[in-house]
Amino acid sequence: MTPHPRRRSILLAAAAGTAAVSAPTTAAAEHPRAPLVVGHRGAAGWRPEHTAAAYTYGVQTGADWIEPDLVPTRDHALVVRHENEISQTTDVASHPEFTARRTTKTVDGRSVTGWFTEDFTLAELKTLRAVERLPLVRNRNTVFDGRHEVLTFQEVVDLARRLSKEHGRTIAVFPETKHPTYFRSIGLELEPKLAALIRRNRLGPRECVVQSFEPTSLQRIAAQELGVPLWQALGTTGGPYDLVSSGDPTTYKDMMTPTGLAKIAAYADWIGPDKTSIVPVGADGGLGTPTPLLADAHAAGLKVGPYTFRAENQFLPTDFRRGTGANDFGDAFAEYALYYGLGVDAVVTDFPDLAAIARSGS
Repeated sequence: MTPHPRRRSILLAAAAGTAAVSAPTTAAAEHPRAPLVVGHRGAAGWRPEHTAAAYTYGVQTGADWIEPDLVPTRDHALVVRHENEISQTTDVASHPEFTARRTTKTVDGRSVTGWFTEDFTLAELKTLRAVERLPLVRNRNTVFDGRHEVLTFQEVVDLARRLSKEHGRTIAVFPETKHPTYFRSIGLELEPKLAALIRRNRLGPRECVVQSFEPTSLQRIAAQELGVPLWQALGTTGGPYDLVSSGDPTTYKDMMTPTGLAKIAAYADWIGPDKTSIVPVGADGGLGTPTPLLADAHAAGLKVGPYTFRAENQFLPTDFRRGTGANDFGDAFAEYALYYGLGVDAVVTDFPDLAAIARSGS
């Protein structure tokens, strides 16, 4: 099938531009199948996110790293959930014994109503079961609702090591500290607990990469001298909450300039921008001209792993959509080819199987 003329020109430009982009740094280049495939919350496109099934399926189908988002319990255990508010990702609402726990809180300046991990002990959370977060988008995943418990970070580490042995390759864990400023304000700091777990498990640089949207959280991890790479995640609007709440006017846009990238390189090894920060999408939903971010980051000595790659039409630029259904799969392979051609060092994806197939060229 001949590509759409506009899409074809973009793909050709991306491939031609690869030589002009700085080569991936040593750690990525040494990996036998770079760019790396990061299983976003496991394989969230195929299983309810942050479950043992999602992580296992992600690794079975090609993920090199698996991503657990970290939030604390009331007794300060680190568990893996996309957010500390868990009504969308667990069956908590169906547990009458926890009805009174529903409340409203202000998290990172936003009012949020629901049930929160910090109001439950680990033992209580273990009585809940995971459900699909996007049931209207991924109805196929709802068949797994109620089958998996909430995992601790330690359990994810144990699972990654077991999967590494089974598959004969090192599977890294890629924990993200979620809302670290908020949790610090209520006496449930994430960084000391995470550092202790990294030390206890003797996680090395090939087994663990720590990420956060908040620079101060990463700097606190850096001060622990754990020897693991750090990944600065970058949003598309505003600035990191830790900076905003302290009166620092630095925005994510500022952080993606050559000056901002040099500052990130002083404490981190990677940046994780939204994929549209590398190839913008216009008001019409179509692909624009690639920005200099990738080349600028490589020039600063940073590796780059954009997020989040998904297969459904609603998450793809119009160039790669197929059919008319928002939840139908589009041409995800063309999107991976575009970013691989530009020279990214990793992709963060809900569909690690598709990313791995695209990487193999098969």
